[in-house]
Amino acid sequence: MQIEVNGIIKVMVAIMRALPTTLLLSFIILILSVSIAIVMAFCEFFHIKGTIGFIKMYTSFFRGTPLVAQLFFFYFGLPNIIPSMISITGFTAAVITMSLNNSAYMKEAIRGALLSVNIGQLEAGRSLGYTEKQVITHIIVPQATRIAIPALANSFVDILKGTSMAFTVGVVEITAATQLYSASTLRYFEGYSGLIFVYWILVIILEKTLKMFEKKLNRSFE
Repeated sequence: MQIEVNGIIKVMVAIMRALPTTLLLSFIILILSVSIAIVMAFCEFFHIKGTIGFIKMYTSFFRGTPLVAQLFFFYFGLPNIIPSMISITGFTAAVITMSLNNSAYMKEAIRGALLSVNIGQLEAGRSLGYTEKQVITHIIVPQATRIAIPALANSFVDILKGTSMAFTVGVVEITAATQLYSASTLRYFEGYSGLIFVYWILVIILEKTLKMFEKKLNRSFE
């Protein structure tokens, strides 16, 4: 079978139509994952009573089981015992499940960044009359953010690539669009070559953006 330029053009059109869904899905998951991870990391950092055991179980569960199994459990399994979840869309199920999954990994990176802040600086801030909120805002967060960004960069890339799993619960993102095109035309080479190329470009753009942000953040500490 010969490679057809027309086939490549058609699959790229199909991918571009589904690209907004992939980008929206990635953005929402990123925001929710970081938010959940920050809350859990601070709870562990300040040893908030009643949260440590839950966070450990949460992290163990989402890091110890496959993402696709979590997606199926949430989208197909839970509605069997919680009837109100029958109406949930695949997009919503993907957002919730992937956010919970990725936050379990991000939490460790953020927690490590918090622990890397010199304890002496915290004590110095308190001795200068800073409130606990000011210590967190002006001492802990700026330094921890600088340290966490490189560690979180891989998680951001994984989120973008991980959205390809959303097609398993019926979300028509770029992987699903490619699969539908390839199956209907039998042009699998053109289809999946186009898909790989688009993911590659997206990841390169994301990595360069993160590096620019990291350099800008480091300059503020020079």
